Amino acid sequence: MQRLTKMTYVDLSAISLRPFKTSDADDFLLWAGDDQVTRNLRWKTCGSREEALAFIRDVCIPHPWRRSICLDNCSIGFVSVYRWSGDERCKADIGYAIGRSYWGRGIATKVLKIAVPEVFKDFPDLLRLQAFVDVDNKASQRVLDKVGFMREGVLRKYTYFKGVVMDFVLYSFLSTDEISPDD
Repeated sequence: MQRLTKMTYVDLSAISLRPFKTSDADDFLLWAGDDQVTRNLRWKTCGSREEALAFIRDVCIPHPWRRSICLDNCSIGFVSVYRWSGDERCKADIGYAIGRSYWGRGIATKVLKIAVPEVFKDFPDLLRLQAFVDVDNKASQRVLDKVGFMREGVLRKYTYFKGVVMDFVLYSFLSTDEISPDD
C-alpha cells in the first residue's frame, strides 16, 4: 500500500470493494495497526503481521458481509454490515474505517455509495441500515450526511466503548431512500 502525502490525488474510480484475502495481511496491518484508525472500532489495534493474518482468516473471511476497501487492489480499509436476527431482522448495522493517509479524500463517501445499494441487493428483505458514530467523530458524520443517511439523534450514555460510557449519534438509511448525488 502506498503512503500518500497531503497533495496526492486519489482517483476515486480506482476504489473497489471485495472480500478479504489472506494476502491482504501486510496492507491490512498498515491501517489496522494504527491506533488513530482503530480508536473508533470495537476491535483492538493489530500489533503484528501474524495478528493481522489471524484476524483476516478468523474474522474477516467468514463474516457474511465484510469487504476490503481497495485502491488499485490494495486493502486500505474495510466496510462491514452486521445483520440483526429474529424480530430485528429488518435492520443491520454498518461500520467502516480507512487508513489515515487516505482520510479527507472522499473515499469513505465513495465506498458507502457503492456499499449501501449492494447491501440492500444482497439482503432483499432488509429495510434499514444504521450507523452509530461517536459524537466527536465529525468526519464520519459528514460522510453519512453526504451519502444520504438521516441523522436520527444522539444516544446519550448509550454504551460502553473500550471501557468508557459514550454518547453516539444514530444515523439510518432505509431501503426506500436514495443515495445523494455526487457533488
